[in-house]
Amino acid sequence: MNSLLLSRTLGFLGVAAFEQAEYTRLLHALQPTPDVRFDSRAISDDESAGRNTNAHGEAEQPKIWAHPAGVNCLTIDSLTPESLLSGGADSSIRLWDLEVSQNTTRNYTYRPAGTVRKSDASHKFGITSLSFYPFDSFAFLSSSYDHTLKIYATETLDVSASFDLSSVVYSHAISLIADHLLVACATQHPAVRLVDLRSGASTHSLAGHSGAVLSVSWSPTDANILASGGSDGTVRLWDIRRSAGCLGLLDLEDSVGVIGEAGLGTISRPRDIAKAHVGVCNGIAWTDDGNYLTTTGHDERIRLWNASTGANALSHFGPIIKNAHLSTLLPLLVPSRLTAPGKQVLLYPNDKEILMFDLFEGTLLKRLRAPGVPVAQAHGSSGQRNNRNRVTSLAWRSGHVELYSTHSDGVICAWMPRTQDDADVEAEEAKKLEGTDDEDETRKRKRQALDEVYRDLTRQKITFT
Repeated sequence: MNSLLLSRTLGFLGVAAFEQAEYTRLLHALQPTPDVRFDSRAISDDESAGRNTNAHGEAEQPKIWAHPAGVNCLTIDSLTPESLLSGGADSSIRLWDLEVSQNTTRNYTYRPAGTVRKSDASHKFGITSLSFYPFDSFAFLSSSYDHTLKIYATETLDVSASFDLSSVVYSHAISLIADHLLVACATQHPAVRLVDLRSGASTHSLAGHSGAVLSVSWSPTDANILASGGSDGTVRLWDIRRSAGCLGLLDLEDSVGVIGEAGLGTISRPRDIAKAHVGVCNGIAWTDDGNYLTTTGHDERIRLWNASTGANALSHFGPIIKNAHLSTLLPLLVPSRLTAPGKQVLLYPNDKEILMFDLFEGTLLKRLRAPGVPVAQAHGSSGQRNNRNRVTSLAWRSGHVELYSTHSDGVICAWMPRTQDDADVEAEEAKKLEGTDDEDETRKRKRQALDEVYRDLTRQKITFT
């Protein structure tokens, strides 16, 4: 840090380069922050839980869950990054306000600002995906295993609209730049379902997959381009303006790609038979410039693709990738402005840990170990059950260097940078506290000595002659 400040002061380092270097330093210093917790219980329940004792008569540490049955997904509003939504396996949705910590970033227990519980209007089964409405933070969307996509009002948490898609909805996506207001839904049906929020219609679909569709993602730069991945191992690119729809498939054996007019193979030779993964593809994410997209699959591979040509970039992320669940598992791409050009970072929820990779080289930069036990006890409507703990989803808080992860044991974890400078400051504060404690102990001993002298004097008998 001091060398960066010196280089900036001497003019050797520009403002943008200094900012990227500092963000990169903080990014590589990410660590779990166990004192930042998300507790779904009421304060009265918290106080009563603190009085529980174990068999030895010792006070038990109360267990804290964001969702007792497990957390399936979360999202953070990109417009107002103080709002976080989490969806549970018990069909509940909770809204959290990240700004109520009053600048206390390392020791705070968040309470939900609002909760959507199971009712006739809300979801009946576990939540699979959440997203804020991109143009207005006063609404958000949710999908569930109960075959529905719902729209909620953020302030009241009331259901504004509901769409029955007649199949399990694994995930959904809405474009951040489009004005067509189409929500793409990945369902158990072998077609991408498009829900039009403007008209309320949900009949349009994009057919092509031969199995369930598990992941969908809109291009961040072209409002009409959509990518989808399914249980057939294929990743398809779609142009919703075209009658044929499908632009082509990504082929894991093709490192050259197909070149077409206006990119994305518009008038190039079609590719009708190809697989992006040897097995299920359950995760798709675009880079923020729209030039590349990443996919994940049950072949335990992460692949990087050139979005313009469909070429496999051949980035190798090593043999430690784990992916075996039939649910959406999305990699998280850190905003490119936080890193140097060509050094973008990918975060991957790898079972009980989070892996940090160099996106283009595939180099493992860091392993973030998630706190908790391998097998946790989840509490649902059917009672207590053992649940193998794993990371289920990731979310980045824009405008901050903060990462949040959800876990199947019902916990939401916060990850914040802790640099050597932070460690030095904490050590100094600890020394000050120790010095204060020593001073208090010295005063206490002096006071006790004076009390003993006083008691001895008052106990002596005084005789007058």
